[in-house]
Amino acid sequence: MVEALNVDPGASEPLPWSRAVAQLEELRPAGGRGPPCWLATARGDGRPHVTGVVGHWLDDTFYFVSGPSTRKARNLAADSRCTVAISLANLDLVLEGAARRVNDEATVARIAERFSERGWPLTVEGDLLTAPFQAPTAPQPPWHLYALTPKRALGIGTAGEPGATRWTFPTRD
Repeated sequence: MVEALNVDPGASEPLPWSRAVAQLEELRPAGGRGPPCWLATARGDGRPHVTGVVGHWLDDTFYFVSGPSTRKARNLAADSRCTVAISLANLDLVLEGAARRVNDEATVARIAERFSERGWPLTVEGDLLTAPFQAPTAPQPPWHLYALTPKRALGIGTAGEPGATRWTFPTRD
């Protein structure tokens, strides 16, 4: 069961987690780019590193890709704890947890298909992803797929029903 804590003293009820999920499930590229998703990791010396990622939400998990030699991949290899901040239609959302590299080829293929349906045509080669394109600041493929299953989230209403809520999720393996 998801625990919700109202962190907005002006609101009478916590925001429902279903509001965030409904918008996460609709993540779509806007103008070919996708909504702003920002991944924050920590360098070995503790300094923060923030970079944009294209994300996909499926089965209570946020998926993103990274080149094996990128700063974010090296940071995650040393310390998997991270956050993702996303500006949704009427909710600013921060997901907190640990990201893991996805090695299961069936999952990689399933997520690649979902990215392709959204306009990001990815090809699977084992547990790696490739594509006929790259972002201006991204390395050449192949890329690794990562999964962040949040332990906590914070949502702040930006339109519609106001409020701010911190959600805590049951322990998941």
